[in-house]
Amino acid sequence: MELSNVKIGFCITGSFCTFDKVIPQIERLVKSGAEVIPIFSYAVSNTDTRFTTARDFREKIGCITGNNIIDTIVDAEPIGPKKLLDIVVIAPCTGNTLAKLANGITDTPVLMATKAQLRNQKPVVIAISTNDALGNNAKNLGIIINTKNIFMVPFYQDGPDFKGNSLLADMDQLPKTIDLALQKKQIQPIVINDKSD
Repeated sequence: MELSNVKIGFCITGSFCTFDKVIPQIERLVKSGAEVIPIFSYAVSNTDTRFTTARDFREKIGCITGNNIIDTIVDAEPIGPKKLLDIVVIAPCTGNTLAKLANGITDTPVLMATKAQLRNQKPVVIAISTNDALGNNAKNLGIIINTKNIFMVPFYQDGPDFKGNSLLADMDQLPKTIDLALQKKQIQPIVINDKSD
């Protein structure tokens, strides 16, 4: 996969337990020649967790991408009028972000970047990671899957025996999803078997 000169706005939201699956994909994108501009939700910018501190995560992503992190709505807003990006990726995409996107709410840097990208009729890739995708958020997932210029990373039911509403994107398929989305094609299949099989 060749992504030289492709500008990717890489949005990260607060599914902190999946950061270890996302970081290698960011590294792959950078190695493939893409320019990756990180965009953080407020939760990612400000929350220390058992997985990492906000400061350490910021430094790590900044080091990998070599770019400053967009972490305010004001800094994300020019993405639309200046047509700064070829593609926007939200990985991981929490249920909270999914619900707001489906309902036209723009109150974080990630949502502003996504709105700006869709305004320009350019692709947005979503890698879902939420415990309620098959519960209250199922209706929002349906809206998003049917929204023009949004492309889904294939996902599977995560831990169906003990958290039956959870969906998790197969982050290993993120680069291929991006490659196809740039051609306005949805990778198939979207729903896959549990990766633990």
